[in-house]
Amino acid sequence: MNSSTLQPTEYASYYSPYIKALGNVNLIEELENSIQDFEEFLNRIPSEKHEFSYADGKWTIKDIVQHLIDAERVFAYRSLRFARKDQTPLPGFDENEYVDTTDANKRTLIDLLQEYKAVRLSTLYLFKSFTEEELMHTGIASNNSFTVRAIGFIAAGHQKHHQRIIAERYL
Repeated sequence: MNSSTLQPTEYASYYSPYIKALGNVNLIEELENSIQDFEEFLNRIPSEKHEFSYADGKWTIKDIVQHLIDAERVFAYRSLRFARKDQTPLPGFDENEYVDTTDANKRTLIDLLQEYKAVRLSTLYLFKSFTEEELMHTGIASNNSFTVRAIGFIAAGHQKHHQRIIAERYL
């Protein structure tokens, strides 16, 4: 299953940059490869940058990693619900409120990275378990329709997007 097969009707347009950040990739391979790629990327960041923010009110690198963890959990939950044909519309979540209440800067980047890897591995296994039919199931989140497979690509692209932001604005 490649990202090039996704149709714009499978996800909210807000998520288009995440899909585009991936290029044409296989979802399972991307989820798998991204674990080591992100770990290597974070390990190259000097420790004095871990709590750096490039402007007032912007997140630190630790905040971004915590945000990726939280968002990935939300994406996985939505995927599971939709794959199981749960048609209950799901609410959105305010990522800024989540970050504001986490105290990510009191944790080590190593600890955050270990949690990220565990969550991404869980997402990988979840998507490996879905059948082709389940991947095409749809549901409503944040008042938008999504396919299960689109959410998987969004999760993968979300990490790529933030990795690029860190490289461009924090390093």
